[in-house]
Amino acid sequence: MRDYSKYPSFQYSSLRFFVLMLMATSLVGCNTIDLNQLGSIGESLQQAFVPADADDEKEIGDEAAAVLLGAAPVLKDAELQKYVNRVGMWVALQSDRPDLPWRFAVLDDPDINAFAAPGGYVFITKGLLARLHSEAELAGVLGHEVGHVVAKHHLNAIRKQARTRLVGMAATQAMEQKGHDSEQIAALVSGAKTIYGKGLDRKDEYHADRLGVVYAARAGYDPYALPAVLQTLDRINPNSSELSLLFKTHPQPADRLEKLDGAMRGTLDKFKGLTGEKRFTAQLARLAR
Repeated sequence: MRDYSKYPSFQYSSLRFFVLMLMATSLVGCNTIDLNQLGSIGESLQQAFVPADADDEKEIGDEAAAVLLGAAPVLKDAELQKYVNRVGMWVALQSDRPDLPWRFAVLDDPDINAFAAPGGYVFITKGLLARLHSEAELAGVLGHEVGHVVAKHHLNAIRKQARTRLVGMAATQAMEQKGHDSEQIAALVSGAKTIYGKGLDRKDEYHADRLGVVYAARAGYDPYALPAVLQTLDRINPNSSELSLLFKTHPQPADRLEKLDGAMRGTLDKFKGLTGEKRFTAQLARLAR
């Protein structure tokens, strides 16, 4: 298997990169997580038996994001949040759903992980950020999570969980002739907690890996950066507590590498992308302050 841990730093047009990042900056601004925007899902649960439209996806995503933010707060570093948003937004703009209201945030959590929620929420923990070595690696990780949102992996899984519980509730309501909105909301929240506690299907994770590589490459980054991250994770002691949730909810890094190696072999070698090590290192120094 190819060793991605020391992929080469390729020449990149400084003018082109300046223009691209300027575009990303103007589009993103200070679009970090606003806790006041996280509302309830209201009547969207009544649509649990039909495909979600954009409004339903946003409401379900708000509730799922609230579950994640309830477990770990957003890191209080505005400059670092802006940086991660700029990189994340530029990657998301290369996806098949560039018009979603994308929001990226670093969670103040020492564990190694990253999460996505329907509607355009993407989170990376401080612990994982500290393990990365370049902006390209950050782009690959964020691209993986963007892939989950684009493919609606969490949305479909959460709705499936909620649907199972709501079937029983519907029968109860039919007999009692009264509503149970609070119980319906509880069903969705329970479904979200289950998904983030157990993880998605392995095929969804492998799919998101492939999408993450493609989106990062489209954004001008080294496509082999995400495999490099997986190699880094594979070298960490698997019994480390900081990896407990990641390994519980994701396939082993070696398995993900094998799948990616088979999918990427010879197909992306012609793409010579940015690594952005210096800029990333300068931003990462903020974590040590």
